[in-house]
Amino acid sequence: MEKNKKETLSETQVFERLTNPGVEEKHSEKQTKKEPDKDSSAASEVLDFLKDLVICMAVVFVITNFIVRPIQVKGNSMYPTLKDQSMGVSNTLGYNIGSIQRFDIVIIYIPEKNEYIVKRVIGLPGETVSYANGQLYINGEAMEEPFLDQDYVESYGSGWMPDVSEITLSDDEYYCLGDNRPHSSDSRYYGPFKKENIKSKGIFIAWPLSEFGTETW
Repeated sequence: MEKNKKETLSETQVFERLTNPGVEEKHSEKQTKKEPDKDSSAASEVLDFLKDLVICMAVVFVITNFIVRPIQVKGNSMYPTLKDQSMGVSNTLGYNIGSIQRFDIVIIYIPEKNEYIVKRVIGLPGETVSYANGQLYINGEAMEEPFLDQDYVESYGSGWMPDVSEITLSDDEYYCLGDNRPHSSDSRYYGPFKKENIKSKGIFIAWPLSEFGTETW
């Protein structure tokens, strides 16, 4: 009995297909996967690309503004500590969560020139800074500058560092100079730098390999 029922159902299906081809087409459409629309596929690829681009830009923004800032040394104002065209990163995270110390190397933004410069912090907020006969004075007391290359300093003789009259810094100002005093545009030219214009501190040089390492990180 069960066998006859299966055969009758089979004959019925065959009859429907012969008398109504639409049944076969609908059945075929259900079993056949619909081909993807080419325009829809292209639009999807564009959206995926834009999504990846936005994510990459967001990652770069976070890294460069909150962790490290890529830098390239331009010029010789920090020679011999930093060489021209040296490349590396500066410590944004350490600057944001910490504080600036005397003799830290910092990256400073110059709004009027829309450029960044690399200098060393000499005077801190509230201090009085001056130079006489090449000697640094902070609040009237002589201060050594151990980071300077003495052989290089002596090669310039009395022309190394001109005298600087006493200047008292406000609560948000820093006096910054280049290590290569005869060839540096710094606080002697721009005046004290505001804290808001200091973007990061410390330097890690990755290239050239001969200079590989950190400076005041």
